[in-house]
Amino acid sequence: MIKKLLTTALIFTALGLSAQTVGKITDPVEWINPLMGTQSKPDLSNGNTYPAIAVPWGMNFWTPQTGKMGNGWAYQYDQDKIRGFKQTHQPSPWMNDYGQFAIMPVTGSLKFTEDDRASWFTHKAEVAKPYYYSVYLADANVTTEITPTERAAQFRFTFPKTDSAFVVVDALNKGSYIKIIPQERKIIGYTTKYARGPLPSNFKNYFVIYFDKAFTIAKTWSGNKLNTTDLELQSDHTGAVIGFKTAKGEKVNARVASSFISFEQAEISLKRELANDSFDVTKAKAKSIWNKTLSRIAVEGGTVDQTRTFYSSFYRTLFFPNKLYEIDANNKIVHWSPYNGKIMPGYMFAGTGFWDTFRALYPFLNLVYPSINKEMQQGLINDYKEGGWLPEWSSPGYANIMIGNNSASVVADAYIKGMRGYDIETLWEALKHGANNEGPIEAVGRSGVKYYNELGYVPFDVKVDENAAKTLEYAYDDFAIYQLGKALGKPASEIDIYAKRSMNYKNLFDPASGLMRGKNADGTFQSPFSPFKWGGAFTEGNSWHYTWSVFQDVAGLAKLMGGNSKFVEKLDSVFSMPPVFDESAYGGVIHEIREMQIANMGQYAHGNQPIQHMIYLYNYGGAPWKAQYWVREAMNRLYKATPDGYCGDEDNGQTSAWYVFSAMGFYPVTPAVDQYVIGAPLFKKVTLNLENGKKVVINAPANSDGNRYIQTLKVNGANHNQNWLSHSALQKGAVLDFNMSSSPNKTRGTTESAFPYSFSTAKK
Repeated sequence: MIKKLLTTALIFTALGLSAQTVGKITDPVEWINPLMGTQSKPDLSNGNTYPAIAVPWGMNFWTPQTGKMGNGWAYQYDQDKIRGFKQTHQPSPWMNDYGQFAIMPVTGSLKFTEDDRASWFTHKAEVAKPYYYSVYLADANVTTEITPTERAAQFRFTFPKTDSAFVVVDALNKGSYIKIIPQERKIIGYTTKYARGPLPSNFKNYFVIYFDKAFTIAKTWSGNKLNTTDLELQSDHTGAVIGFKTAKGEKVNARVASSFISFEQAEISLKRELANDSFDVTKAKAKSIWNKTLSRIAVEGGTVDQTRTFYSSFYRTLFFPNKLYEIDANNKIVHWSPYNGKIMPGYMFAGTGFWDTFRALYPFLNLVYPSINKEMQQGLINDYKEGGWLPEWSSPGYANIMIGNNSASVVADAYIKGMRGYDIETLWEALKHGANNEGPIEAVGRSGVKYYNELGYVPFDVKVDENAAKTLEYAYDDFAIYQLGKALGKPASEIDIYAKRSMNYKNLFDPASGLMRGKNADGTFQSPFSPFKWGGAFTEGNSWHYTWSVFQDVAGLAKLMGGNSKFVEKLDSVFSMPPVFDESAYGGVIHEIREMQIANMGQYAHGNQPIQHMIYLYNYGGAPWKAQYWVREAMNRLYKATPDGYCGDEDNGQTSAWYVFSAMGFYPVTPAVDQYVIGAPLFKKVTLNLENGKKVVINAPANSDGNRYIQTLKVNGANHNQNWLSHSALQKGAVLDFNMSSSPNKTRGTTESAFPYSFSTAKK
């Protein structure tokens, strides 16, 4: 009986701890788990992330590498060996990496190949924070620590007593160079390896590494052969090994920086960013940067798990696109161009796909970090000037992957949300150029544009893949271009064509099924048609997912479906249907399909981007309480600050931005419009500290797991019955008071006057 009582007490204690609410947070970075999403593999993504040890938007990240060098799955939580600590710029495992090299301590015999030098480790002897990483390497009996700056980092190795302590530097294959300079305790080198291209022939990531201990051994290596004579080597795969005699517990420090421009520029960045700082000073500075950046949003009154999940997701929104620019000896901003190979003035960013991030990540930056997105817009101008096109996926140059022309949304939303002080006219020309031309590769400009402009859709039977998805995205992109043109005061003769094309979504609506469907060039619908078929006419989804991709005119879509009640019924169907699928277009079950199947949310596939906004569409059909219910369900079921904490690819901050927005209580369904659609806040209090010094305070004191419904909302003390909030009004500062309840209010927000923006019903 005593044992039983003790067990019961422990259970209730554990439940109490997980349910207890968290008050004001003063050290938000400590709530982050960088391992969230790392328990992933190619056929099942729980995030497909790696622990990025970096500062926000830094040029370089660092990560322990458990996979083979060159494997996009750099760090997998279930692995038990580390092969090296890699400088990385990888946006996702599917994109893989560029400009990477690795550093690894070893002891005993001189081991330098990745299999030989690999060491067992355990998460029990691992500390992962955004600003600091530490792990005990059991085979070497060495603890490795890393702390970052934007373009440099410090390593600290704690060795045992040995006369055979080594550090291996691996410049990887595909062409690399290494040189050891013992008198300066220095190694320099470059790597030319990249996964997505082609890139200009002079692509190199130059690195310099300084040690604070003299070398007793210095050797280079190539492939699997040690070079006993040359301290300088250039070949397909080069590396270096330096060695020391160490006392028990002796700490050997390494200072490293890199540059896409030159060795000299790497030295400049090292001296500027590390100066004479100790490891611990660099660590403290990196932590301070994270806390300052994270202080823009403060949450209170959530559970421990919710708070951890919020800040861990928040962390992922602050990396991509990352800086590709550097600061030269004259304090000028410069960059190596991935388009022409020249050293050019000005900003450059890389490592993101707009197909993912136009939806919430860029709107998040426009709300919370407009100054960094202003730099990104200036970078886009340089992309266009140097490459002739805006990128749709950059890694670091044009990557031929994914669909759409969603740079239109990224550019338009920034300007409409208030960004100024850059050459918007050049971006306007870039948008028109991209909208009306096919690019040199499928993923820039518009694939199938001739058909789209002439027929109003990209046909199914003309050998243009993913045609229905392209049509729907181009229609929204045309709307974004129209919105920007209107904001710029462009004449109707120039912009009305984009307004007309924004209605092209109607051309694919099939009244018989009430869904979007591929259409042939002769105007007949593609047949046979299965709404559960992934791929084919669609991109990483099926008709049930893409039918909702009418961001610009949800009211028009509801009308096509037979009115608001039919529209809401159709939304309900997504959750009530079983997760059946047809994978025949792919010849196998892709991971996105599997992630939908196992989530137990019907056809709702939150693990991929096309349907992520869908829950919020209940606000356009007069059933906002259903949005409130399903938003909370998605947050509760699909996110947690654990290694399996995402429900699909995290995708450069997009899936995380969905969570961060949703936890605040609203979401940007239609970028390039001055509105956020209301869901329901997750916390009792959120304070949004805007860059302009104003605050948005979101109060929901009755919030709880059971109280997920909005009874009333007051904005600045006045009743607010609309299902949306204005970006421009929030920018002035606001207090939002949500009265939350366990039962839905089925009268609030149910009339069309309360619905968010739709193009066909808006005042033109």
